[in-house]
Amino acid sequence: MPTLQVCTTAIHEACDSTALQRCYPVVQELRPHLSEPQFIVQVLRQQATGYHLMYLQVGDDIVSILGYRLTEQLAWGKAIYIDDFATLLSARGLGHGSMLLEWVEQKARSEQCQQIHLDTGPHRHAAHRLYIHYGFKLSAYHMFKNL
Repeated sequence: MPTLQVCTTAIHEACDSTALQRCYPVVQELRPHLSEPQFIVQVLRQQATGYHLMYLQVGDDIVSILGYRLTEQLAWGKAIYIDDFATLLSARGLGHGSMLLEWVEQKARSEQCQQIHLDTGPHRHAAHRLYIHYGFKLSAYHMFKNL
């Protein structure tokens, strides 16, 4: 008789260095300029000012992350801003990103936010298709100046 394998999927918040270390391989695909120690120190510092790093775990593996913060601005009102959103290359196209986007939308509604915002690189075409599928609109150009 064949054995039945049960695959558990759960969304958690990375609240300590151990969880952050486990998230690093996913983050590295989005932020390759950060070493693991830099990433951990940076996230711990950002968490002190309201940043949250959620991760999607399938079985024992972390396959997708979403970093966000609650914000309130004159332009948007109360909103969630997604700072970081990535899925392991080997796990893309399996619905993991969709699960995190659905989770963050529920979170935004529970926090009585009016909007969800994010910036995305112009070369991330697959991500753009996902965002558009979930109702995101292209509304601005993001500009910066190196100092």
